Amino acid sequence: MQNKKIVVIGGSAAGAKAAAKARRLDQHAEITIIQKDPDLSMASCGYPYYVGGTFSDRNQLIATPTGVVRDPFFFEKTKNIKALTETECNAIDRKNKTIACKDLKSDEECTIEYDKLVLAMGASARNIPVAGRELEGITTLLSMQDTDYLHDACKSGAVKRAVIIGGGLIGVEASEALVACGIAVTLIEMEEQVLTFLDKQLAMLVGNHMAAKSVDLRTGMKLENFVGKDGKLIGVQLANGETLECELAVLATGVSPNSALASTAGLEIGTFGGITVNEYMQTSDADIYAAGDCVECENRLTGKKVYAPMGDMANLQGRVVGENVVSGNSAVFGGTIGTAICKVFDFTAGATGLTETEAKRQGMTDFETVVNASPDKPGFMGAKLLISKILVDKKSEKILGYQCVGNGDVSRQIATAAMAVSGGLTIDQLSCADLPYAPPYSLAIDHFIASAHIVQNKMKGRLTTISAEEVYNRIQAGDSPYFVDGRGPDEHEVLRLGIGEQYIPVGKLRSVLADLPQDKSTEIVCFCKISLRGYEIALILEANGYTNVKVMEGGIMAWPYTREK
Repeated sequence: MQNKKIVVIGGSAAGAKAAAKARRLDQHAEITIIQKDPDLSMASCGYPYYVGGTFSDRNQLIATPTGVVRDPFFFEKTKNIKALTETECNAIDRKNKTIACKDLKSDEECTIEYDKLVLAMGASARNIPVAGRELEGITTLLSMQDTDYLHDACKSGAVKRAVIIGGGLIGVEASEALVACGIAVTLIEMEEQVLTFLDKQLAMLVGNHMAAKSVDLRTGMKLENFVGKDGKLIGVQLANGETLECELAVLATGVSPNSALASTAGLEIGTFGGITVNEYMQTSDADIYAAGDCVECENRLTGKKVYAPMGDMANLQGRVVGENVVSGNSAVFGGTIGTAICKVFDFTAGATGLTETEAKRQGMTDFETVVNASPDKPGFMGAKLLISKILVDKKSEKILGYQCVGNGDVSRQIATAAMAVSGGLTIDQLSCADLPYAPPYSLAIDHFIASAHIVQNKMKGRLTTISAEEVYNRIQAGDSPYFVDGRGPDEHEVLRLGIGEQYIPVGKLRSVLADLPQDKSTEIVCFCKISLRGYEIALILEANGYTNVKVMEGGIMAWPYTREK
C-alpha cells in the first residue's frame, strides 16, 4: 500500500501541530511542511516579552520545552517530517492534487503531490491606507522579522518616544514591552476603550492602570497619517490635527486571514474573509483541511461564524486536522466561546463567553449582569483585588459570559468560568461549586462563586443594584440619587469618590435613621470599598421601610471614573 502524502502549507502553530499529530498517528506517511518564513513553529504570543526583555534568548521563541530549536533539521531527524522553509506555495491544483511552490532563495519552482492538503497560512497585518506607511521606523508585531526589528530598535537607544496604533491584545502588550525598555509610549485607539473583549467599565479600569504605568492613552482617536523626514518617521498625526513626535510606531490594528490561495483555488470563503470549514476542519474540498488564523469557526454560544485568530485555537484546530487527515473525520473541533487573557503591567485582563455589549449586539435582552469587586485570597495571605462581571441568561440561568481584571489571580477565575460556560452550568450549580480552597490560593468562598452568589441574589429579588456607569451618567445629567458610603471615617481620608455621598458607617446606621430622607420612596444608592457593607446597609434600610434602595456594584474599587483627591 502506498504511503499517504500529506502536505501542510504553513509552519507556525496550526501547521506544525497538524504535521506533528499526523506523524504520531501514521509513522509511514510522507509529510511535508511548506513555510514561507525562515522560522518554524514560532511562539508568536511571546514576541512582546522578548522585545520587553522578559527573556533574552531569541531561540526560546522557536524551541521545544527542553530548549531544542525547531528548525528543518529538528523536524527531519526527530519527526521524519520534511520542512521546506523560505518556500512559497503559489497555486493549488485541486483536480490533479498538486501544489506549485517556489524556493524564495534560489527562485527554483517545483510541484508537490498530495493526498491530503492542510492550509495553515495564518494571517497578515490589516492594511491601513494612510500616507507615510513606508517610512523607516514603522512596524507591526506579527512575525519573527518584526520582533527582531522592534527588539533591535528598542535596544539601540535611538528610540525615545513611540506611538502604538491599536488597543487590542498586541497593542496593550507592546505598550508594556516598550515602557520596560525605557521608551515614552502613547497608545491611540479608535474605539472608546482598549481591549474590546471587555465591557467598557472593566476596560476603563485597565486603561486607568496603563495610565498609572505612564502610558499616554488616547481612546476615541483616529490616525490620520505618518510624518517623516529623509525617509524616517518623526511623528504621527491624529485626526484632530495633533502631531505626536516619535521615532517608532507599532501598528497593532488587527489581522486579516491569509485566504487568497484558498480563494483562487475555488474553496469557499466566509463573511470575515477566512476559509470556511466544518466541524472536522474540512474545507469545501473533502481532501483539503484548514486551521489557524486563516479560517473562520463557530461561536458555540451564538451559533454564528466568527474570526478568532488566537494561538491556542490554532493549536487545537491543528491537532484535530492532524488526526483527521490520517484517520478520517474522527476528531471534531467544537468551536470557540471567545476566551482571552492579557497581561497589562501589574494587572491581568481576561474574558470568556459573551460580554454585555456583544449579547446586545446579537439581539439578546433577557439576561442579568453584576459586577463584583473582592480579594483573591485572605488579607493575611497578601490579598490582591479582582473586579469581575458575570452575564447570566435569565430563563435558563446558565452563565453566558464572565470578565475579570485586577492584580489578583485573574487567570484562575477565567479558567473556571470558561469551563462553566462550556459546560452550560447554571448559577445554582455554580453557587455551590466545589473549587479548591486553602488560604494561600483563595477565600473560603472563591471570588467566582461570590460573583455567582451576587447575581443569584439579584435574580431572586433579594438585591437591587446599579452599575457605576449608570451612576456616573445620572450624575452627569444632574439626576443624582442620595448616596450612602458605609465605610469608616479613617477610610474616607484615604479614598473617596466625592459625588455628594453621606458617610455613615454600617455599625452606626440604625442609630441615625432619623437623619436620612424621611420619604421612604427616596432613591438611595449604597456602597463602600467593594459594596459588601453597601449590601448590609441596603438590607437595613429595606427592613426599615425604604422601598427604592440600590447597591452600587463593585463599590469604589470598581469605579473607573475620576475620584476626589
